[in-house]
Amino acid sequence: QVQLVESGGGLVQAGGSLRLSCAASGSIFSINAMGWYRQAPGKQRELVAAITSGGSTNYADSVKGRFTISGDNAKNTVYLQMNSLKPEDTAVYYCNANLFTIRTTFPYDYWGQGTQVTVSS
Repeated sequence: QVQLVESGGGLVQAGGSLRLSCAASGSIFSINAMGWYRQAPGKQRELVAAITSGGSTNYADSVKGRFTISGDNAKNTVYLQMNSLKPEDTAVYYCNANLFTIRTTFPYDYWGQGTQVTVSS
């Protein structure tokens, strides 16, 4: 069993900053990559940023230069530093981990419960 626990969402004014954290725990053997997705009302879930265990990162064009993803492999934790927030960043943010458990020979995707980020204008 694997759990992803997110924290750090909230309400912020446009131009402000928030930092999201996500810790993975449970029967983890190894993690390939972790990332953040978001889903706004009436829209599809989209990738925001991802980071591999080797440190390679990938960002949505809409957040490049404003958001920074980082990870702590020893703690199985990923962070998303969000600066210069805009009202269009308002969404539920979900943590994702692609990982092997101690019982599988192929990786699965696991998801957190989501954390609300609201940016007021």
